[in-house]
Amino acid sequence: MTTATNQTQLNSSIGGTRNVYNWNFLDKQYQIVYETIGTGSPILLLPAFSTVSSRTEMKGIANILATQYEVTVLDWLGFGESQCPPVDYNPALFQPLLGDFVKSIFNSSIILIAAGHASGYALKFAQDNPDIISQLILIAPTWQGPLRVMGLPDGVRNGVKNLVRSPVVGQGLYYLNTTPSFLRFMYKRHVYVDETKLTPEFIARKHQITSKPGARYAPAAFVTGAIDPVADREEFLQLLDSVSIPVLIILAEDAPPKSKAEMTAMAELAKMQTVRLRGTLGIYEEYPEAVIKAIENFL
Repeated sequence: MTTATNQTQLNSSIGGTRNVYNWNFLDKQYQIVYETIGTGSPILLLPAFSTVSSRTEMKGIANILATQYEVTVLDWLGFGESQCPPVDYNPALFQPLLGDFVKSIFNSSIILIAAGHASGYALKFAQDNPDIISQLILIAPTWQGPLRVMGLPDGVRNGVKNLVRSPVVGQGLYYLNTTPSFLRFMYKRHVYVDETKLTPEFIARKHQITSKPGARYAPAAFVTGAIDPVADREEFLQLLDSVSIPVLIILAEDAPPKSKAEMTAMAELAKMQTVRLRGTLGIYEEYPEAVIKAIENFL
């Protein structure tokens, strides 16, 4: 598979070197933006999938880790600064992307840190490539898209996804679900514990992420469960139990009840190392110092 990487210092989001990875998949090429900061043994950070998913949310932990490690942070295809094509976003797209990216960018084993929904993809890659991933850290791991958590059946969720992808109605629905007021509501309800941190400037930065051309396609797949890496809790736990490398789970104590129930089930596996910290689904962005302390103790 032919790949190429272009480097530039422009548009740095975490203070490092911004790069573009040209990914060839099914006879098409897509531009994947990533950023590298620091020197030392390599760490790859995978942001959680969300409507505002971006490598910028990993800035806090990336900057602290960069004092000892070479840290690379990825913008998933369809999110952040990466290209946002109107493709079918699903695990058959993201799993090969992660594999090709890691094998193209790194020439030695790496530490892999994944947040939220990215955890399932990280687990599957670690299961298949134990010689490439030396240690795995999952921060507030989840596997269900919001509408699946709400219990909506497959047909309804798929209908919502297709509606959001449609040219006119879809753009309107996406707009209504990404207004600054709605983003603040969702952050207050599910993502941050301390609402005083949800300043107008903070929300404006998040809103900007949602405003680029094509930005609605991948979030529509996330919200409706189309990119869920597994089908149910049992499959996730079996995947977690099958990984042979050391794994740390950082459980967010203030996570929504259903998400916390999934994290607790993961933590109950006998061989798992688990740390429980204050925070909810955005714990790594809101409380980077506490998350880093747990990571450093594990490493």
